[in-house]
This record gives sequence, structure tokens and C-alpha cells, in this order.
Amino acid sequence: MRSRLFVLLVAFLALFGSASQLRAEQAAIGAPAPEFNLNNALGNIVSSRSFLGKTVVLEWFNPGCPFVKKFYANTDMQRFQAETRKLGAVWLTINSSAPGKPGHISKDEAVSVAKENGLAPESLLLDPEGSVGRSFGAKTTPHIFVIDSTGILAYAGAIDNVPSTRSSDIASASNYAINAVKSLAANQRPNPASTDPYGCSVKY
Repeated sequence: MRSRLFVLLVAFLALFGSASQLRAEQAAIGAPAPEFNLNNALGNIVSSRSFLGKTVVLEWFNPGCPFVKKFYANTDMQRFQAETRKLGAVWLTINSSAPGKPGHISKDEAVSVAKENGLAPESLLLDPEGSVGRSFGAKTTPHIFVIDSTGILAYAGAIDNVPSTRSSDIASASNYAINAVKSLAANQRPNPASTDPYGCSVKY
């Protein structure tokens, strides 16, 4: 009996330790953001290292999620993407839905999905194994991460402060993503630096 309890205790501690390690390895505000190499909609490799020297916005994306549709239906998200580009930032949209899961985008579908949602094909990145999503701790679509020009994670969380699916709420919301980019452009740290994300869960 004691030996069985000992085995169970060891297994529990091993599991707990692995979970703790996973959490520790996830991106943290003020620390270097995880580096990645992902295929874009055109099948080309996009490396995060190629954007050093620029602010980078990462947006987790599921085209079927109502919280995502809220921002794309009336081209609000596309407007935010254009606004950040004018500020010298790079906006990358990442799909981490696994094959067979809701929201998954295959390489054959990527270009059409990008065009349907007003994305430049090179800005839609595919993460079907979920390795990049997990490394950042991406939980929802949308989930926003803003990386400063030196590769440090400066903001992580919700896109704004109104967790609804209504497009009519966008105009009155405080957009954390845009505010973070503007703060970094002014050599200031985003405030807040982190918020609770909202949306559909990422379908790993």
C-alpha cells in the first residue's frame, strides 16, 4: 500500500513539475519573447528574428470565432493593422488551431482565408502544431502580444476593454493593442502591460 502511494506521489510531483515548467517557459512581460519560424499563407518561412528593430504585434486568429468576426466584419481589425503599420510596426496574424479542430486553416486554404478577411497573405502565419501559441501562452482568439523593437514582450492580453461580440462596442472601447504600439513609438512602456484576454479558446 505504501509503495503504491509513493508511486502516485512521485507521478503527481512529476506532473506538477512539468506543468510548472511549461508555465515558466511561456512568454513573460519584460522578458525576451519566444522566437519562431512559421509558414505564411504563401508557404514561405517567416522568422521573428527578421523583425528585430521593429515593434511587432501578434494576433491569434480563428475566422469562425464570433469574437474575431466582431473585429473583421466591418474592417475594424484591418484598420487597426493599417494604423500600426503607419506607426512603423509589423502586425502578424497567427492561426494555431490544430487539424480537425474548429478554425483550423490548411495551407491550401490560407490564401483564400487571408483575402476573405482582408489580410495580406504574408501576414497570416500557420501554427498547426500549436508550438508557437503554447510558447506565448495564447489562450483566446483574439489574444494580442506586442513585442518591442529589441525583442522584449511589452504587452499581452485582450485587444480592448469591452469583452463582447458586438461590433458596435468597438468605437467606445480602449484598444490596448493600438495603445501599446503608440506607447512604444513614444519610447514609453505600455500601461497596462497585461490584461485578461477574452474570446474563443485556442483550439490546440
